[in-house]
Amino acid sequence: KISGYIGKAISPKSVNLYLMKLTKTKKRWGVIFILLAIFISISFYPLPHQKPIQYYERESSQLKTEKVAGEKWLVWLYYNPVGKATLWTLAKRKLVSSLYGNLMDRASSAEKIRPFIEDFNIDMSIAQNQHFNNFNDFFTRKLRKDARPIDTGSRIVVSPADGKILAYADISNSWFFIKGYRFDVYSFLDNPVLAKKYRNGSLLIIRLAPMDYHRFHFPVSGNISQAKKINGDYYSVNPFALRKNAEIFCLNKREYSILTNPLFGDVIMCEVGATMVGSIIQTYKGTVAQKGDEKGYFKFGGSTVVLLFEKDKIHIDPDLLINTSKGYETSVKMGERIGEKKMKINSQYLDNPIAK
Repeated sequence: KISGYIGKAISPKSVNLYLMKLTKTKKRWGVIFILLAIFISISFYPLPHQKPIQYYERESSQLKTEKVAGEKWLVWLYYNPVGKATLWTLAKRKLVSSLYGNLMDRASSAEKIRPFIEDFNIDMSIAQNQHFNNFNDFFTRKLRKDARPIDTGSRIVVSPADGKILAYADISNSWFFIKGYRFDVYSFLDNPVLAKKYRNGSLLIIRLAPMDYHRFHFPVSGNISQAKKINGDYYSVNPFALRKNAEIFCLNKREYSILTNPLFGDVIMCEVGATMVGSIIQTYKGTVAQKGDEKGYFKFGGSTVVLLFEKDKIHIDPDLLINTSKGYETSVKMGERIGEKKMKINSQYLDNPIAK
């Protein structure tokens, strides 16, 4: 009887159905395995060679090569197909940057400080403090007051931050960073009425790398408005990324204020977020700004400060314009001169030596 029941239960038809299901399952797992193998293969596909990031050191006028934090990761994100997918789905999102920023607030992150200082040869003798509770505490460190002398001349514009600068005398007639793209002030400010004032104006972009001092300061004195926030993504502002997508400045999260000065008119000062920037913190209070005073700081990550001047308001220093015209950034320190009030001669404005 038992053998009879078994025979009925395990009939040839049942065995065939079981084998068919098993075959389908194996095929399904086989397809998954092949796709996974392809995915992994593409992930490790050799990356295209990238030209090193070079810039002019302003003090020596020598061409230098920048050491990039996380260079392989950045190139993979922007030049590998799987990396691009990761960038689109995760890396550019606020959640990822916020999570990483929070990790840098933990006490355990302090162990990263010493290796970072040694790897990038950071001068800590100019820092106010030498002991830090976490990596962000180190990253947003303040400097001694004598570390960054401020050019106090009323006709002088100073750099708002440590970093590497690109300068354009007339954004309506200048290629921005790479041929084929012009800076779109309308998209950048997200305000057509305001943008109209700057469509023929001057543009200065100060890029802060992770090893730089990450507090930003007022470039001129004047009355300051509240910061206007524009939501956006968190793409990297590193030149490796800009070579692939020069519109990043108009896509990333940013905050701008209007600094009104009797000589320079309404100056736009805008802070742009980037990949792994935890937050943009505005620390200034009130409505009156003094040149060189702190405006705020970036938490962990590379970042950018953008200055926009109305037409014929600023005479940008020639070395910055010449280096930019050759495709190179120039290293600057917060507080050092980057331009001056444009002078009138016989009712005509004195033109910059490099207008393009």
